[in-house]
Amino acid sequence: MKESVPEQYPDWDLLASWVAVVEAGSISDAASRLAISQAGVSQRIKALETILDTTLLDRATRPARPTAAGQRLFEHATVLLQGADQMVESVRNVTRAKRAVVRLGCVDSFAATIGPIIIKALAGTSHQIRLWSGITPALDGQLEARQLDMAVTTTGLALTPGIRRQKLFSEPYFVVLPKSFEVDRFTTLADLSRHLQLIRYSARSVIGQHVDAYLAANSENVERTCEFDATDPMLSLVAAGLGFAITTPLCVWQSRHYVPELRVVPLSAFSRHGRPYTGFSRSFFLAFRENELGHLPTDLYDLLRRAYERQVSRDIAKALSLNPEDVCLPEEQ
Repeated sequence: MKESVPEQYPDWDLLASWVAVVEAGSISDAASRLAISQAGVSQRIKALETILDTTLLDRATRPARPTAAGQRLFEHATVLLQGADQMVESVRNVTRAKRAVVRLGCVDSFAATIGPIIIKALAGTSHQIRLWSGITPALDGQLEARQLDMAVTTTGLALTPGIRRQKLFSEPYFVVLPKSFEVDRFTTLADLSRHLQLIRYSARSVIGQHVDAYLAANSENVERTCEFDATDPMLSLVAAGLGFAITTPLCVWQSRHYVPELRVVPLSAFSRHGRPYTGFSRSFFLAFRENELGHLPTDLYDLLRRAYERQVSRDIAKALSLNPEDVCLPEEQ
């Protein structure tokens, strides 16, 4: 069976040269318009005739005139080149349009605390921001499917080609207790859980997976009772004196209406075999597709870092009676 040969199509330069020849009326005038030699124009016309397997120019006339096939090519090429110009302009406008809409997804705690700062800072600029919230796995999937343009999640691994992830900041985990609960007489978290149940994040969430992994690494067998996907219902139970939680300052700040009824202590307040617990943390990353949206990702990255380091982390530290450096962990530059 004879193999089919792929069709060969002329490129834009060849078509533009042909349009110039027809419009200018001669190869010499077309060469001046295109700023190339007459020989160069002639070579392009011959290349077109070879690709299309037809004669485009009647060289028996002086000056040479387009054949019927050449005239038909001129008509089609004019439309194609106009469409190409419109395509290029349309794509460029996605980046430079005066009111480009950008879809930004953020994990819930980030959207609830830093989201308003983003919207206020970018109001009146060249971009409209549509802010979506959700959990990290869902947001990462939406970014990969191009349902989002950028995302702030806790995923640091660049698993998808073309998507860049820049670390914004890290925050430590704390133990959150009812305000009046005395914790000094307990040593391990398992010991604490026998007097005050652990109210967990569900394993469907990244933060829940972090906490479960930490407990397992420290050989803490803590009974599973209440589990939540969101911080607010979890901290409502802690504030009511019904349990304790392991969460982060940003999550507590998201539900700060409960802060007067809470006590936040570091994990190092607990110990096993005389050794204080080591801390652990989570990091936030700004994810976006490279070479898209112009300078917006860089501007937004700088804005988010400044907002957290200079405002949000200080507000959180003051409200929770912590030092600012205990809330915003230093990053390696």
